[in-house]
Amino acid sequence: MKQRYYSLDVFRGATVALMIMVNNPGSWSYAFAPLKHAPWHGVTPTDLVFPFFLFAVGNAMSFVIPRLQEAGPAVFWKKVIKRTVLIFLIGLGLNWFPFVQWTDAGFQFREWVSSVDPEKGVRILGVLQRIALAYFFASILVYYIKPRALIYVSALILFVYWGMCAFLGTGDPYSLETWFGTDYDKAILGVAHMYKGEGVPFDPEGIMSTLPSIIQVVFGYLVGVYIKNQGQVDWLWTKVPASKEPHFKLLSGLFVTGFILLVLAWAWSLGFPINKKIWTSSYVLYTTALGIMTIGSMIWYIEVQGVKNKFTQFFDVFGKNPLFIFVLSGLLPKALALIRIPAGTNEAGEAIFTSPLPWFYKNVCAQIPGIPEIGSLAYALCFIAVMWVIGYWLDQKKIYIKV
Repeated sequence: MKQRYYSLDVFRGATVALMIMVNNPGSWSYAFAPLKHAPWHGVTPTDLVFPFFLFAVGNAMSFVIPRLQEAGPAVFWKKVIKRTVLIFLIGLGLNWFPFVQWTDAGFQFREWVSSVDPEKGVRILGVLQRIALAYFFASILVYYIKPRALIYVSALILFVYWGMCAFLGTGDPYSLETWFGTDYDKAILGVAHMYKGEGVPFDPEGIMSTLPSIIQVVFGYLVGVYIKNQGQVDWLWTKVPASKEPHFKLLSGLFVTGFILLVLAWAWSLGFPINKKIWTSSYVLYTTALGIMTIGSMIWYIEVQGVKNKFTQFFDVFGKNPLFIFVLSGLLPKALALIRIPAGTNEAGEAIFTSPLPWFYKNVCAQIPGIPEIGSLAYALCFIAVMWVIGYWLDQKKIYIKV
């Protein structure tokens, strides 16, 4: 049995915590710049969170896939299909939840497609749906293809996606308006079921941009195999013998690989911009490089230096029930939004209502002295604290909710 690195659990928990924090500011208008996504090309710290989570999914697969290979194809397909369908449906349900809404006419059921505006409806894709699809296809690749061949297959897929973006788009192939994948989303999903937050129908978790995200998971798997084998590899060019200092061999391999991928990402970005919203191939390399270096730093800090304190334990709590806590962080605000609290009247004398979480932000967090971004961040930290308390209680009760 190979060593199980505690730092991988902390890494996974930290990505979940950061995903929750950036998704729940007090006000989207007053979030600090690093806690916002890049408008289009480029990367902010927030743009690292989702690919880091997919990378962590791949890390975890490096421990699971060998057991499934021993169990045989029937067990593999049953487990992977079941998990994919459940995660996808949970994501779809989260988009539709709470299935009812307040309107001028009162409390009404939220329709799959609006009867008032046929271009409005329930969004089909999203974060969990992308996780489900990336997990499904990455599982198939790593189950049936040896690690050395996986490297070449991954490179091929990233180059194919580059070609699809470059030649199937119109005008500027990497712009919001002319990126080729939107036409496929409109044809397959329908405008009513697409994201509208960019001002036009465009889905940042769309069908075509899911393709390179699969490779994000595959890279996480390959790095997980490397870490699990403590830096001994026989699937690159030559077999590396065991070192008397395995951590040195492991960490040097991680940081060198991360640096090489970082240089490749920068070079590729000259012709294929780093962009999260269309998940470009250069973005995959860039975020994978930073993910490798982050994990390497955590291994050095936690495993080599032997640090295990309140800081690491805080994030480990999120890593124990990652899917449940993430889903709960999406369900809770939507459920509480159904509770209406009187908030005065407007200029026309009509009643205005708020709900518990906006009330808390406006009357508590927004009252903190200083620039409004401080209050918005304070709200996000309070929300994270609530999620942590729930996760800590589940951990203390040894309740681990898995799909």
